Amino acid sequence: MRARSFAPTYVRQPEPMMSLNMTPLIDVLLVLIVMMILTVPIMTHKVPIDLPQAGPTNPGPHTVHRLDLAADGRLAWDGVAIADGALPARLAALKNEVDADLHIAANADARYERFDQTLATIKLAGITRLGFVGNERFARFDAR
Repeated sequence: MRARSFAPTYVRQPEPMMSLNMTPLIDVLLVLIVMMILTVPIMTHKVPIDLPQAGPTNPGPHTVHRLDLAADGRLAWDGVAIADGALPARLAALKNEVDADLHIAANADARYERFDQTLATIKLAGITRLGFVGNERFARFDAR
């Protein structure tokens, strides 16, 4: 029979890795870049409008003109359908009226892009007396 030697065996300690595994880091960075690419255009698109602040109101008579935006994108000025090209002329006439307000009402099914174009036209015309009609239903958004 062969004699067994019970000499102690030494367990080698693992050596530290000299290189870092970059694959998970690159994956996380790619996901972050894709998220930024998707969210930046949404955050930068806006039409700046100066909304009125609460304060004393003028009790005098006001002329109120209403601009309606239908679900299919058609415009109506005081209930009469108008072409897109006629809107700047109507807005210029409205700007010259001293006590005239513009109320805009958009159908809930109207495209946001069309509403945005209409607001940009109003802003370009210099209209500052603007009110939004139909937003009362959103006054208590948390109430159901």
